[in-house]
Amino acid sequence: MVCGGFTCSKNALCSLNVVYMLVGLLLIGVAAWGKGFGLVSSIHIIGGVIAVGVFLLLIAIVGLVGAMHHHQVMLFFYMVILFIVFLFQFGVSCSCLAMNRAQQEGLLNSTWGMLEINTKNDLESQLNCCGLFNVTGNREQFDQDWNDCPALCAKTKPNSCYSCGDMMLHHASEALKILGGVGLFFSFTEILGVWLAVRYRNQKDPRANPSAFL
Repeated sequence: MVCGGFTCSKNALCSLNVVYMLVGLLLIGVAAWGKGFGLVSSIHIIGGVIAVGVFLLLIAIVGLVGAMHHHQVMLFFYMVILFIVFLFQFGVSCSCLAMNRAQQEGLLNSTWGMLEINTKNDLESQLNCCGLFNVTGNREQFDQDWNDCPALCAKTKPNSCYSCGDMMLHHASEALKILGGVGLFFSFTEILGVWLAVRYRNQKDPRANPSAFL
């Protein structure tokens, strides 16, 4: 059977969904590992990562079962959902690659305000920093945040502490490029999965009844 035929399309689609299943399991495992070792204490972050992993795992299972049984309905829903995920992920990846420093600061400010106290403390302890930025409109709140900072530098040499915002912005451009590049790469694998599902769905199974309607 030449490549591009029924068997080749089926094997390619199954292999792609096995990769998606492994990625989903990896996300779930990393989230559980981070929680178990106390690296991240926020249940929202852990729950978000696990939810993404479970969603990817379920989509991969639908695609794998649909490919194994040449199930028309499952393949249809698989390619529709995967195409929606592709559009969302492609847009987010392009935004990450195009984000400038001012936009990065705005994103950090909005994200920092939504974080729980435990999550902020985890970041300050891990990065050995205090607060988001040194400049703030509420000086009293900033002083309180600094006094409550659990970082080692705040206890030993307070004047040597850097703000977490400055430390994160120092590597933000590189991190966003990596994140955007990885997201862009996976978005193209998703559009490949959509194309394979459409192609495979419209092919006849050579082992089936030739007069059967697909």
